[in-house]
Amino acid sequence: MAASLASLSFDFGPTLLAWMERHAAATYGAVLAADRAGVAAHAGHGNAIAMPYHHTILPLSSRRDKETEVRWGIADFRRRFGREPEGMWLPETAVDDETLDVLAAEGIRFTILAPHQVERVPAGGRPGGHRTAAGRRIALFLYDGPLSHDVAFGPLVRDPAAWIERLTAREGGNGGGGGGGSVDVPEVLAIATDGETFGHHHREGAVTLARVLDALRKRGDVRVDNFAAFLARHPPQDDVRLVAPSAWSCPHGVERWRSDCGCRVHGDRATHQRWRAPLRNALDWLAAELHRVFEREGSTIFAADPWTVRDVYGSVLGAPDDAVTRFIGERLRRPDDRSALARAGELLELERHALRMFTSCGWFFDDIAGLESLIVLRSAARAIELAGTDAARLEAGLLERLALAPSNDPAVGTGRELYVKGIKAVPARGVPT
Repeated sequence: MAASLASLSFDFGPTLLAWMERHAAATYGAVLAADRAGVAAHAGHGNAIAMPYHHTILPLSSRRDKETEVRWGIADFRRRFGREPEGMWLPETAVDDETLDVLAAEGIRFTILAPHQVERVPAGGRPGGHRTAAGRRIALFLYDGPLSHDVAFGPLVRDPAAWIERLTAREGGNGGGGGGGSVDVPEVLAIATDGETFGHHHREGAVTLARVLDALRKRGDVRVDNFAAFLARHPPQDDVRLVAPSAWSCPHGVERWRSDCGCRVHGDRATHQRWRAPLRNALDWLAAELHRVFEREGSTIFAADPWTVRDVYGSVLGAPDDAVTRFIGERLRRPDDRSALARAGELLELERHALRMFTSCGWFFDDIAGLESLIVLRSAARAIELAGTDAARLEAGLLERLALAPSNDPAVGTGRELYVKGIKAVPARGVPT
């Protein structure tokens, strides 16, 4: 799979890359090398695409939290790949106008969306331009919906010949649009799918992908390109309008992450997701309270605005402890105050977990008792621990709200019991980064 990355656009979440850096060094090195290969092959336009730091549904976040997630993601990308990102993949391709405005304000030139997320797909699959309400511009690539579906869920990932035939025997597509357009701009056929398609969902998927890419490189009638390089040669000619808020994995907008919209993994099971809204409401309340703690205490500890410090904290996430300590010390009102140094570190970690507890998988699946929801509650518990004298009040408020989140399993009860028995009663083993 790592070899295939040298021929296509790809993204990895910063938290996954942090794990790979520690536990899969060879694969991690191959990922970085694949981007360097893209830079060399595409006139300086690498294959890697950035991501927000956590896999959160950005349309459900405040602008300030959107900005921090994007800025942390850019900082992590810069540290790992040694260059500025041109594109950013949005978790679940979840988008609204403000999200795109934040990306554009931070220098991101493009993102990739599903065809149903715009009112009209530009002809030939070419990128469209979106002007945000604030007047900023960003390019949108729309992937081919049917073809991407058949790679992720259909037979193509097991049949390289059929895959190549689908790619080369059609004109444009992209699930919409059609012919026409400027004749000097080539048509684009883009596929987007989860990385786990190639190995986790389909055991031989990576082998099939490698064969397809190798065959395409040998043809004279197609060009294997990355998004950044194509955009540099062919800026958007058509404007597109968003359907927002929207995401690629929920036909109801972004309701999968805040309501019982009917989306679930096991559609054949008679389960409800009435727990989703109470879980979202509980963590929204907790985040607001945690932010008040951070602002109140941070304003007395940091020399600069605490929210500015939070934003630039992304530059040392994953760095050695001495670098983090130096970073924090340089931003204190009283650099020699050891207790202030310790508390400043706790406050910044409080904010990291306050953002992390909105990781999208906590709502994606079928029951609050699943591992994914438990993980977001672990982050909530860690953030509460770091809240100091406010901890008892915050935990009581969280429990009160979690009691309104019913599990499908009577033995579990509600989110309150899950938190008490699954987190508080379990010996602490740390919270993954």
